[in-house]
Amino acid sequence: MPILDDELYMWRCLHLAQIGKGHTAPNPMVGSVVVCDGRVLGESWHTQYGKAHAEREAIARISPADLPLLPRATIYVNLEPCAHYGKTPPCADYIIECGIRRVVVACTDPFAQVAGRGIARLQQAGIEVITGVLEREAQWLNRRFMVFQQYRRPYIILKWAQTADGYFAPTDASQRWISNPDTQVLCHRWRSEEAAVMVATRTAQADNPQLNVRHWQGGKMPVRIAIDRRYTLPSHLHLLDGTQPTLIFGEQGFEPSHPHLSKPHPLRYISLTPAPDLLPQIWQQLYDLQLQSVLVEGGANLLNQLIANHVWDEARVFTAPTRWHEGIPAPLLPPQQAQLIQQQYLGDNLYSHYINTTFHPKATTAFLE
Repeated sequence: MPILDDELYMWRCLHLAQIGKGHTAPNPMVGSVVVCDGRVLGESWHTQYGKAHAEREAIARISPADLPLLPRATIYVNLEPCAHYGKTPPCADYIIECGIRRVVVACTDPFAQVAGRGIARLQQAGIEVITGVLEREAQWLNRRFMVFQQYRRPYIILKWAQTADGYFAPTDASQRWISNPDTQVLCHRWRSEEAAVMVATRTAQADNPQLNVRHWQGGKMPVRIAIDRRYTLPSHLHLLDGTQPTLIFGEQGFEPSHPHLSKPHPLRYISLTPAPDLLPQIWQQLYDLQLQSVLVEGGANLLNQLIANHVWDEARVFTAPTRWHEGIPAPLLPPQQAQLIQQQYLGDNLYSHYINTTFHPKATTAFLE
């Protein structure tokens, strides 16, 4: 089959995969298409974590009359078919059982229990396997999954709003809005797409954020995370209201002001070993909890710490036309690392989207937020 045809059907896989965004984690987003003689026999995507994988769903949608065509068909999938028993049996084995003789894969799976084993199993069964078709696009689509598997930490997205003259927040700890209603809706959509959303103590106290998705109807609630070293957050804050899963990270040696919670309860306190930088321990905790991505919404000290330590993957910045002339300076991204990949106006706010080229040297604009 011509290379251009392989790319065409792989694009279809990628677009199908994207439909599952926000529902498949900690699994990746995967789409699959089965084709014979230029005709699509069946296609589908991984719809939700724990449910059937894309390859099985695509084959299940083939009409009984077309099943005899499978030995002449090609199955396309944007991520290497799994080779292990998890929530579902191995997809590589199922492809072999169905008699398909050609498989086109965009990129290999970095998950330790797969990591080339799926491709090897197919090849050992005498199946022709083509790899690397739209590889860069496939890796970018599943960048959260890739970072989580390769670096054993969540994918970290920084988000903030700043004034036209570069200020992030007032110095008096009062609350003053910078962004507009359009950007607020978009931010709530973003929250619904990530596993967790994080703030530090000062932001939790000054802004009393709810960190939910109330402006994005039907969106999935993220896990709320707050860093509170000495457990000083007052009990009246929205973060402690028990309305959605919430993690409060503090230091050993300090006691939460109201730790006696009924079980099960969505609010959980996690005490870490005292250290100048608690973030490495927090990333390990989130990795262990299978929280694949985190949207960091403040404050300035936390954002600056992540930037200084080069531990971030994306930054999404809103710049409003207003000028304050004083305040807490907004974070500055290092120009040698931060690549601008998108800019657009949302009302009177300029949205700028950056990626960290240290971790994503081959980022593509094919799939933008």
